[in-house]
Amino acid sequence: MGYSVLVVDDDAIIRHMLRMLLEMEDYVVFEAEDGVDALEKLNASLPRAMILDVMMPRMDGITLCKLLRAQPQTATLPIIMLSGKTQMGADQEGLAAGANAYLRKPMDVAQLLQLLSQF
Repeated sequence: MGYSVLVVDDDAIIRHMLRMLLEMEDYVVFEAEDGVDALEKLNASLPRAMILDVMMPRMDGITLCKLLRAQPQTATLPIIMLSGKTQMGADQEGLAAGANAYLRKPMDVAQLLQLLSQF
């Protein structure tokens, strides 16, 4: 059995697609619909890695990533940002916030799985 991954995205279809993809690779998947929901889920159980959308209501991925990096229990949690945000410098903003990697939607599935296997 693979390790646990928290998928944080406000789009239910994307969360479902990622869940199916990751479960086929034997990951245990938890879902959150935004940054606030993710914080609640993280208080209940700490996953081994997180896939985090950038643009979400209530709390965006950049803000959440910065908060997680500031807390000792989540400071080293592997975070892969996954975003449709393609403006110049968007990836640099995500990495500067503390993400380990930044992938653009639509994502390269092989690249996502390869990144997860490194954590």
